Amino acid sequence: MKLPPACIWATFWRLSKVELGLLFALAVVAGGVLAFLGLADTVIAGESAAFDRAVLLAFRHAGDPATAIGSPWLPTVMRDITALGGVAVLTLIVAFAVLYLLLVGKRGAALFVLIAVLGGLALSQSLKALIGRTRPDLVPGAPLELSASFPSGHSMLSAVTYLTLGALLTRVEADRRARPFFVVVALILTVLVGTSRVFIGVHWPTDVLAGWCLGAAWATLCWVIALWLQRRGRIEAPG
Repeated sequence: MKLPPACIWATFWRLSKVELGLLFALAVVAGGVLAFLGLADTVIAGESAAFDRAVLLAFRHAGDPATAIGSPWLPTVMRDITALGGVAVLTLIVAFAVLYLLLVGKRGAALFVLIAVLGGLALSQSLKALIGRTRPDLVPGAPLELSASFPSGHSMLSAVTYLTLGALLTRVEADRRARPFFVVVALILTVLVGTSRVFIGVHWPTDVLAGWCLGAAWATLCWVIALWLQRRGRIEAPG
């Protein structure tokens, strides 16, 4: 039986949207990985020192690195924002998200979110140990951080967690007009967390850029895998 032209065109349009989306996602993954490798090479070679120092000190008063620019309440706000990318806060967010998915019967999705975030954490810690970059020492009174500096774990894990959950929410939201809202919020949170790390003086700017690049690449790759598994029935489809 021959399909009418309208049905053929509709099928072709749906398939082209899927292929274009996949190509865009793979481009994000490749671009993020390449950008991270470029930053890592620059950092290891010591070629980013001047840039890092200039940007970090741009957040401090000239001649007085102990004092941040802006209003007196801004450092407190930045410390509050940086906590949104900390292990404790992200652990609570992921735990609540996984618990919710389990309660609504989406065990596959819950397991996948957990694996995606824990995989990002393992990757971040492994790269920190491998590269072993020291923390900035330009800001007197900056919070003490014991781990290595590159890449920024707060920046990478906030990108992994918020972008993964944002993409998940777009899959369950029925109103297409509201779907971009979740991704935009995830991006804003990720940018704010990374910026706060430089502002309070615990990370070099290239640490944060590297964390953003690799975190976005990891979250996108995980989401592509999730869609692939979803089509094969390994992860529950959205309601």
